[in-house]
Amino acid sequence: MEKEIKQLSMKIAREIARTVKKLQFENINLGRKIGIGADGTPTEYIDKITEDIAIKYVKKSNLAVNILSEEAGFLDFGGDYTLIIDPIDGTRNAVRGIPFYATSIAVGKDTLNSVEYGIVINIPTGDTYIAEKGEGAYLNNHRISTPQHVSGKTLSSIVLGESGDRRMKNLPYMDNVRSFGAASLEMCLVAHGAVDSFMCLKKHLRVTDIAAATLIVREAHGVVVNREKKQLDMPCDILERTSVAAAANNEVITRLLG
Repeated sequence: MEKEIKQLSMKIAREIARTVKKLQFENINLGRKIGIGADGTPTEYIDKITEDIAIKYVKKSNLAVNILSEEAGFLDFGGDYTLIIDPIDGTRNAVRGIPFYATSIAVGKDTLNSVEYGIVINIPTGDTYIAEKGEGAYLNNHRISTPQHVSGKTLSSIVLGESGDRRMKNLPYMDNVRSFGAASLEMCLVAHGAVDSFMCLKKHLRVTDIAAATLIVREAHGVVVNREKKQLDMPCDILERTSVAAAANNEVITRLLG
């Protein structure tokens, strides 16, 4: 992959983060509905304006790189690589002022497992997660790794993407469940050991939600599987959805899913 594509991805992520902070300071109504996205869900102002930043930067760059995003769908600019973008992961949090939302950008080809580079920026804090295939995962330029040994008594915390999922009621450690509302950030918490696992057992998440974070977890020596405990892969198609279980290691997955 050309280093210019990685540099472009970082420029887009940082500009999105900067723009969102500026708009929130100006007290603009970021949550107003302005249409329907390519994924069939309502588009809010914050989604559209941040996605437009990515499109503008790609067009100005003259690099042959495509875009896949929830609102615009697939934009073919004749590239071998595609920027798999969730401009705002945790839109509801961002709109309501809950300080847990991110911008997520991955660079890959046609499947989740083809992703070679990923960035997740926690917009309220500025914390920046980066991973490149085969090169490890980093938080604010410091290498991170999931803990490979988990306490024999209890798991310290489980982050659940879908708190209303009846499948979770049969799992152990229910007293330790948290739901934060931004899958990419929740998975990144797994990558540096802040939580033991992120689980969304409904087929709910899109490739744009998890592409960058999946690489970050795996490069931090964690695992990302589906609810059948098979290594997660999926096509780069905005209409496809999947279940996800990300954890420090297979021991945690086995203890949670049996």
